[in-house]
Amino acid sequence: MLKKILAICAVAVAVYFAMSVPAVQKKFLYPFPYRSTVENYSARWHVDKFLAVAVIKVESDFREAASSQSGAVGLMQIMPETAAWIAYRLGEAPDEIADDIKHLREPETNIRYGTWYLSELEEEFKGNDVLALAAYNAGRGNVRDWMEKNHWSDNFSDVDKIPYAETRDYVKRVLHCREKYSELYGKDSFISAPIALHELRFARLKNLSL
Repeated sequence: MLKKILAICAVAVAVYFAMSVPAVQKKFLYPFPYRSTVENYSARWHVDKFLAVAVIKVESDFREAASSQSGAVGLMQIMPETAAWIAYRLGEAPDEIADDIKHLREPETNIRYGTWYLSELEEEFKGNDVLALAAYNAGRGNVRDWMEKNHWSDNFSDVDKIPYAETRDYVKRVLHCREKYSELYGKDSFISAPIALHELRFARLKNLSL
């Protein structure tokens, strides 16, 4: 019995150390699919790419078909009505908006909208990641109410004071993932292509200026 316990412990220790190796973490714990798309749109909307990929990781774990009970869909879990508002703010024509809402689950559209919305929240909350992420999860109106009710300033940083347990956990998880992605990919030699091929085709269809 003792030998069996020791063998199990040895395997557990080996797995622990293996999972601490950066290459292993990248493959199994913190992969970075859709990297070119995330980096291109993060650069376009001036949002931290590691924050954007952390949101995707926590929201959907990179599952394109992910959906919530409330109706949010895709990699960045965007509500169709929010997507319509984003499309309007981006100046899309009604037929373009309808087409993009129809294809909201597609990674290119979902990431384009999601990173823009994240950037919008970062600007609204003056670069405060905690407040911006709380708004992404619970809604900007709720966050504004919390700020007014609890006299939070724009420098608010105490995640544990967020009244919704789900939002507290969400913000903590995203910030942790952002730290891990920055640590693992921050010094990468990876150079994003100027624009991925599927994005180039999309741009031609939409007559976008890239």
